[in-house]
Amino acid sequence: MDIVLLTTFTACLFLLIATAEPLAARLTLPFSVMLAAVGTLIGGGAIFLLNTELTDAFNPLAEGILALPIRSSVFMYVFLPTLIFQATLEMNIRRMLDDWVPILTLAVVAVVVATLTIGYTLSWVSGLPLMVCLLLGSIVSTTDPSAVVSIFRSLSAPKRLARIIEGESLLNDAAAIALFGLFMSYVMLGVPNPSLSEALGQFPGLIVGGIFSGWFSARVALMLMGLFSRFETAQISVSVAVPYLAYIGAEQLLGASGVIGVVAAGLTLNFMGPGRLSPAFWMNLKEVWGLLSHWAGALIFILAALLIPRLLGDVRLADLLLVVVVILAAFVARAIILFGLLPLLTRLGLSPKIQRPYRIAIMWGGLRGAVTLALALAVTESLRVPVETKRLVGILATGFTLFTLIVQGTTLRGVISLLGLDKLSPLDRALSNQVVAVALQTVREGVASATENYDLTRETVRSEAKRFAARLDAAVERAEAEDNAEILDRDRITLGLIALAGHEREVILQRFRERAISARLSEQALFDVDRLIEGARSTGRTGYQRASRSSLGYGPTFRLAAILRNRFGIPGPLAGMTADRFEMLLAKRLILRDLHGFIDRRIRRIHGRRVAELLHELLNRRIEAVETGLEGLRLQYPGYAEELERRFIRRTALRLEEREYNTMRDDGLIGSEVHTQLMNDLDQRRSASERRPKLDLTLRKNELVRQFPLFADLGDAELKRLSKEVRTRYINAGHVITRKDTPARTVFFVASGAVEQLVAGQTTRLGRGEMFGQMGVLTSRIRRAEVRAITPTSLLALDETGFRRLLKRSAALRQVVRDSAAGKASVAEVLRLPELQVDAPLGGDDPKV
Repeated sequence: MDIVLLTTFTACLFLLIATAEPLAARLTLPFSVMLAAVGTLIGGGAIFLLNTELTDAFNPLAEGILALPIRSSVFMYVFLPTLIFQATLEMNIRRMLDDWVPILTLAVVAVVVATLTIGYTLSWVSGLPLMVCLLLGSIVSTTDPSAVVSIFRSLSAPKRLARIIEGESLLNDAAAIALFGLFMSYVMLGVPNPSLSEALGQFPGLIVGGIFSGWFSARVALMLMGLFSRFETAQISVSVAVPYLAYIGAEQLLGASGVIGVVAAGLTLNFMGPGRLSPAFWMNLKEVWGLLSHWAGALIFILAALLIPRLLGDVRLADLLLVVVVILAAFVARAIILFGLLPLLTRLGLSPKIQRPYRIAIMWGGLRGAVTLALALAVTESLRVPVETKRLVGILATGFTLFTLIVQGTTLRGVISLLGLDKLSPLDRALSNQVVAVALQTVREGVASATENYDLTRETVRSEAKRFAARLDAAVERAEAEDNAEILDRDRITLGLIALAGHEREVILQRFRERAISARLSEQALFDVDRLIEGARSTGRTGYQRASRSSLGYGPTFRLAAILRNRFGIPGPLAGMTADRFEMLLAKRLILRDLHGFIDRRIRRIHGRRVAELLHELLNRRIEAVETGLEGLRLQYPGYAEELERRFIRRTALRLEEREYNTMRDDGLIGSEVHTQLMNDLDQRRSASERRPKLDLTLRKNELVRQFPLFADLGDAELKRLSKEVRTRYINAGHVITRKDTPARTVFFVASGAVEQLVAGQTTRLGRGEMFGQMGVLTSRIRRAEVRAITPTSLLALDETGFRRLLKRSAALRQVVRDSAAGKASVAEVLRLPELQVDAPLGGDDPKV
């Protein structure tokens, strides 16, 4: 094809992409459907112009379009890695991890079920070889993620539900392409009907190899990007290479799935990148990849659609009947997942409940697109696949894709409207009226101020004010009517909590843009906010408080890190997580204090004084819990919080300094050369300030032991020995530390937090500096008390031998034991213990014990 014609055609493609997006919005069609229609019209028009006898003037253009070098390798090696890599970069991994069971189940099981259902049904009806039918099933089993995701964005569906479906739609490409490669190898080898277990037995190897290739590529890329930290374009260039290296490495070197390699690379970079790259660069990187993905997705749709008329050129009536069979089998497979597997996962507590209308919308919105066409093209290009097999696969895959795009795609909005999913609930409608009324009141105040400043004519101002007042009165009337009819106080509290959490999200993003908090911390904070919103939506105030407590708790990864530190002597993970917790609590304290003003400015005006006061109370409880957690860490690691606070001040000063330099440049006070020099110097200082101080767990534990009043009379050598003997335990709120009727072999000292001790129906609370478990150890009896943490608590644990040795050396500790034994039935037994028979009298005429 002539280079000039190719360049012209490429430019026209980008113009078509630009036009298709607003046109699709105007016609309320999915963007992918519009692109497929454009590509099909171009391909069909080229065939018509080349074969028509009306004119030969357009033959060179038609021949050029039909001669375009469109190959499946272009889709698989150029466009597909870009699409998948960008999608994984945008995924909220922490939120996905909450729902990894339903996501992976749907992504893998749905593809396998669709492949088997379509393959066996088609083989039974048509008599074609099973491997050919399974190959076709794998080709048409993957849904187009852009169409599915757009459904939920238009519906304002529950975020957790949208997240599960989005994750499934993005990951099922990898599963389908891995299965396609597996069955394609059997078809090319001419193996008629190998056992299904033999075929699927190779599947784990494809996944493991792909994961390793993606992880390794991303880790090398992060190392290079760290070396190029001062050169943003160089870092972006490295990121562009990552998906392609992961894909080729998996496919060519390891014989694994390249798509899974790209997914693993994107997830690795998504998880590790925010903590190693600057916040500004991370935002720019995602913006660049968003643009690349938009172009790649549009081009793959149009170019694949260009081939549709060619692939359907030899269609027969019997082929159309087989297309109908594929369509019915695909709907049955999707129904098995949506109406069989999903309800089962819901009953098991692994997936949120998905209402029937949503499931129907998901089933009808399962459009097929460019990936299906690209895989079908790969079959038709292969010289090792029989001719009749290539013809059938091309026709059936293309016909099924056209059905989903033309029939399902064009009627999707109607189905959604018929199901009533595009309508606001009464509660949302009432809230909308309330918000409009408050917003218009604010606008009226702003307009009144503006008209005074501009000195407009009185008649014009009066006329416009009258019109605006009429609109405001109508909005207030609607709001008051809905207020009396629809919104209960309980609902107002829920809506207020959702609005408060939404504003918290905006504050976090603003702090991130200002570099006040790192990208990793901002993602964790946004993760916590999403939980607050979902908790408030599901169970109101109770769900909000539960999510708030969960965000401050020590999770399973923290406990695993503590086990690595305490049992295996590996302190790195625990030190990193503890430092993250320090920094997160400092950031949360600042963010939460900013929310009180939002309650007074906005929520009070919408929901009233009572709701505002309750939200103030709930917010104060969250701030108090953060302060408690921060104080506990300060007590455990004295001085480290101060270092973090100094680092925060330095970063704030650098941010303000950068703002001043930018203002001076914009005002013309300094030139670009001076500004560049100043910014280079600032970047060097910022790079130094971004490094977080290292937390030394061993040193801090020594200092913590020295701060206990119980050990005040011990010498330096004894304190050093004690710090080696005690073990640190991190306990979540609500966790049972010791259970009733269990052997007592350990004494616990409360380093931070608080515990609750239940003995014979009586409850006692112990705080920092106190101990428990000593009576059971000294009397060698079964525990009679159950002890539970009531806040996130840090404990020092000492075994029986160490405690008895310590008791002999510490008079203060012996006195505490005497006091704790006073008034108890076991006091006589305790006083006869040799550890207490030193030189401290109990009083009266008793001998020294």
